[in-house]
Amino acid sequence: MASRFRNLFFHHLLLLLWLPSLVAASARVPALIVFGDSTVDAGNNNQIPTVLKSNFSPYGRDIAGGRPTGRFCNGRLATDFISEALGLPSLVPAYLDPDYGIKDFAQGVCFASAGTGLDNATSDVLVSRSTSQNNVTVTIVFSRWVVPQSVIPIWQEVEYFKEYRRRLGRYVGKARAVHIIREAVYIISIGTNDFLENYYSYVTGRFREFKVEEFEDFLIDRAADFLTAIYTVGARKISFTGLGAMGCLPLERTTNALHGGDCIEEYNKVARDFNVKLQALIHRLCSSLPGLKLRYAPVYDGLLRIIQNPSAYGECHEFLRLRHARFSPVYPHAAWKQGSRMWTRDAVRRGSSRWGICAISGIH
Repeated sequence: MASRFRNLFFHHLLLLLWLPSLVAASARVPALIVFGDSTVDAGNNNQIPTVLKSNFSPYGRDIAGGRPTGRFCNGRLATDFISEALGLPSLVPAYLDPDYGIKDFAQGVCFASAGTGLDNATSDVLVSRSTSQNNVTVTIVFSRWVVPQSVIPIWQEVEYFKEYRRRLGRYVGKARAVHIIREAVYIISIGTNDFLENYYSYVTGRFREFKVEEFEDFLIDRAADFLTAIYTVGARKISFTGLGAMGCLPLERTTNALHGGDCIEEYNKVARDFNVKLQALIHRLCSSLPGLKLRYAPVYDGLLRIIQNPSAYGECHEFLRLRHARFSPVYPHAAWKQGSRMWTRDAVRRGSSRWGICAISGIH
């Protein structure tokens, strides 16, 4: 199941186009603060007892030292590149990583946790669950000696943020801490797991509680709660990434073998509908919360074009053209060896290997 938690790096490359709307040309951003799931987890899951980790090879092979850092990527995450582009450190540290302290966090921090979602139930997917459909009961049980807790729920990310503000105040002084929190850029990437790991996996029972349209509304309400919470703490310049074409992700296409391995249009429609509702929420919050600069980062159309015609975006290894990449005979070592050939034009430097495994996340 962990293979569903993917890191599509180019989600966040697109955020670079939206940063000017958050940051004045003459302004210096004091910090980059990150919330979300595996798309932006910089290693927090390494510090909690969960199977959702990326602390093994080939993760991290192209980062300095060639060791896994807990990022679901072969190198740096897009948020790391964004941090560097803003004149900040080239790695955004994970809040729970004991190798970092408040001196490091003063310029950026990541609270994200792979496998989490807007719905608190999403973070509990790996904990014992029973569900039934068509009079058939399926029970998924993981011993608490093996998986003794969920991943970090979104409410806990907010609590860590509050704790961070207090620690920051003690380190740089209250006035400076208020300035950093207010002027920092915030990136949020979350939501796919709520549908693919929660609602459509029939694990948490949400499919019985809600029609899919109602579940979208439920998640929008949770997003509103989350955004209001971090606004109350002091966040003002926020980018919220929309959902991508999640019905076209490799595992979803693989499980759609009865329909030729095509994209699952139902999932893509849900993503589009959710994005419309998310944009409406953003407009509403910007109108009601003074000083809030909240921007929607659209990724759906761009990602779909890349998925449908990858070779148009640069040299592309044949692996990425496979519909059933998740169960391809090249899995996983051909992908590991071909990292340098995944994306080599335009957004990424030609010949760079740092993006390869990010581009095909979910296969390891």
